[in-house]
Amino acid sequence: MRHWWPDLLGSWIYYSCLPAPPKLKPRFERIARFAPAIGLLIGGGQALIWLAAAAVGLPLASLVALVLAFGLWLTGGLHFDGVLDCGDGLGAGKRCLEAMADSRIGASGLVAGVLLLLLKAAALLALAGSAAPAALIWSAFWGRLAPLIAIDRFPYLRPGGSAAFHREMSQGLYQELIPAGICFALLLGLSLLIPGLPLPAGISGLIPAVLLPLWLGKKLGGHSGDSYGACVEWTEALALWTTWFSCQFFL
Repeated sequence: MRHWWPDLLGSWIYYSCLPAPPKLKPRFERIARFAPAIGLLIGGGQALIWLAAAAVGLPLASLVALVLAFGLWLTGGLHFDGVLDCGDGLGAGKRCLEAMADSRIGASGLVAGVLLLLLKAAALLALAGSAAPAALIWSAFWGRLAPLIAIDRFPYLRPGGSAAFHREMSQGLYQELIPAGICFALLLGLSLLIPGLPLPAGISGLIPAVLLPLWLGKKLGGHSGDSYGACVEWTEALALWTTWFSCQFFL
């Protein structure tokens, strides 16, 4: 496990805009496996913003907008850009890869981005109470687990592309899931301390984390860096909704 630290630091730098610890040398070979751990930090940061803003009486709608903006800032819009490009690709039919490679945002990409933000905002408004902070942490974790399935199960659509190294460096799904398994165990323990969210509701995010990368991979015929990012964002949004639906049964 001590050999994980350079890749964990590389994942910290690659997936977030947070400052890197000084005097430590990162490695960027197998960073995808540590993305769920970075998700815990990002989701935890959003949860803290939620709790702090709620404590000073910020209106709910403003609170939701602030938390979503904070999440985009923490990631530098890395995954959200994948939503836009992937949306253009899905809307372009046979010109899918060409549209995804185009740096310009088309109508389909814009609609996908707006729809994603609306779905996230609506889910957080529905969760509203004490369940929202914990739901943010769980959804950020599941969102960053989803690309591990995409990387393992589907070919990379652009050989030599900037995100091709994820698949080239993969050691198989079970090996790649070991850090996520440790994070999951940590979340299970924290769920006993975080009030307001039943454990089955948090675990329900596994459903979109598995199904979404499989559906998108079949739709595109494989995955690319853009679709990896789209898997993160759409899984987050859907995990918030599965959490809300599950809360209706367990609260």
